[in-house]
Amino acid sequence: MTKPLLGGLILVAAVASYYAGHFGVYFDPSMLRNVLRTDVAEARELLTPGFVLHVAALALPPLFVLQRSRLRRRPLRRALAIRSVSVMFALLVAAAALGSVFKDFSGQMRNHKELRYLITPAAPLWSMARVLSREAQAATLPRQPIGTDARLGASWATAKKPALFVIVVGETARAANWGLNRVGGQSPTHDTTPELARRAVINFPEVSSCGTNTEVSVPCMFSLQGRRDYDEDAIRGSESLLDTLQHAGLRVVWNDNQSGCKGVCTGIERMRPDPANLPELCDGERCLDEALVESSRSLLRDANGNLVLVLHQLGNHGPAYFRRYPAGFRHFTPTCDDEDLSKCSREQIANSYDNALLYTDHVLARSIDLLKELASRYDTALLYVSDHGESLGENGLYLHGLPYAIAPAEQTRVPMMMWLSSGFAARNRVDPACLRTQADKPATHDNLYHTVLGLLDVRTSVRDDALDLTAPCRS
Repeated sequence: MTKPLLGGLILVAAVASYYAGHFGVYFDPSMLRNVLRTDVAEARELLTPGFVLHVAALALPPLFVLQRSRLRRRPLRRALAIRSVSVMFALLVAAAALGSVFKDFSGQMRNHKELRYLITPAAPLWSMARVLSREAQAATLPRQPIGTDARLGASWATAKKPALFVIVVGETARAANWGLNRVGGQSPTHDTTPELARRAVINFPEVSSCGTNTEVSVPCMFSLQGRRDYDEDAIRGSESLLDTLQHAGLRVVWNDNQSGCKGVCTGIERMRPDPANLPELCDGERCLDEALVESSRSLLRDANGNLVLVLHQLGNHGPAYFRRYPAGFRHFTPTCDDEDLSKCSREQIANSYDNALLYTDHVLARSIDLLKELASRYDTALLYVSDHGESLGENGLYLHGLPYAIAPAEQTRVPMMMWLSSGFAARNRVDPACLRTQADKPATHDNLYHTVLGLLDVRTSVRDDALDLTAPCRS
């Protein structure tokens, strides 16, 4: 067992060093949860030739030495003595090395405790064990009910049509590249939202995410606790906004084009685009996000009564940004057409990222157009917010997932916008003009839970109007 164990540790260290060195990955529990919850298509995009060469260069020499080594069986007392001496010698060497830089090292570790997640192979192994133990414990506990007293407010009694409310959960879209944010004091390099700009949407340019990866942000944004009272165990062990809506009697459907809802849609009706029915939008492994719109058409046309539909996008998930949009959206050039970002310039990477964002603009515009088509049957509305942002080479960082305490704004600032039909705004007494004047104020994922309840006029004791972004503009 000794050789396989040592070989496994060598491979873990080599793999971890690649992602830490190339993308600035910290191997904390949330990152290891991402690893466990990813799907095959997502993982394959990260297994580039560069990754294979890096791991081979680091792992093959020690693995060769290990394979050639002969392990001798010794009497127990002698074996323990040799190991004790070896451990003591290693500790002395470590203490001497640490002592030579202790002043700087102690200050860094005191101020930046997250650095411990760069120690390989200890960090990924410790984090993996922590995640597995927590999930095993959570599996034995029932989810805590939230908002069981939820009921529909007075506006529903006078409504002439059912409500159709769409929540679009974006993926890896960052505020810095969101074209609509030009009006928010920022300056995106490209106009990535030309179609939304023509559809009278309400843009929120100052929004912060709950986390820097999907595993943290999606459960958190739909939770009552949010970032302000962040407690991972409480969030994962409690019902979400979607359950509160169901308690109020609304039908809720989650349509997924990602690697799952991260526990948010437990007990909720679920669907996902079928590649066989949408060959022009799917390659057999992945579907473009327009498939969410197309696969929802029959649901929307056949739905009886009120419906809350959640569309979980593939969005701008990296590193293969060029796979997130069709050829017709290759507008900003030159592009990075390779999963290995080290082969591309920052300009190429940013252009591919912006093309994917341009396609998200198109998907959202088509979603709004579909809601307009259904206006004769429903009072319709749409709210879009991304789960987290993305680093595109700033300070040598790429992708996302840094511990929140040290994450740059590129990973924590996200786009958010909403669109309300005239019928929806009228039934809920929301003034869109007022909302536009309020939209520049800072907001966070914590506002989502209460804003959705406010827009849908769902009454419950857990609703906090102070966190409802629409409350100041609702008569």
